[in-house]
Amino acid sequence: MTQDRDSNTNGSKSILEDKAKSIFALAEKNRHDSLFLLSLLRELEKIHRQIRVSFFEKALPQTRNDLYKFVRDIEEKGGWPYIERMRLKDLLQNMEPEPETKSEETEKSC
Repeated sequence: MTQDRDSNTNGSKSILEDKAKSIFALAEKNRHDSLFLLSLLRELEKIHRQIRVSFFEKALPQTRNDLYKFVRDIEEKGGWPYIERMRLKDLLQNMEPEPETKSEETEKSC
């Protein structure tokens, strides 16, 4: 039973890795299109939410033994999934300051 589950997981993992590579290649191809990349991140977040609500929450362990295995796997293989959001402060740091115009200079001196 465990071997069947492990071989099925390995096949799914390979498919998942291929899909992840495809998504990364799409992002790389559009690396200078901030609106496209923002849209891609929104879609990934939406997929994350749908998988979590529709499948993951329903598949959570029901017994103490299974919960122990689940938590041990989280600790050993990389923690809880999380989609980090960029902070507005970090976004603003990437912007170059605009040169002041003469009218702005005049307003500051008054």
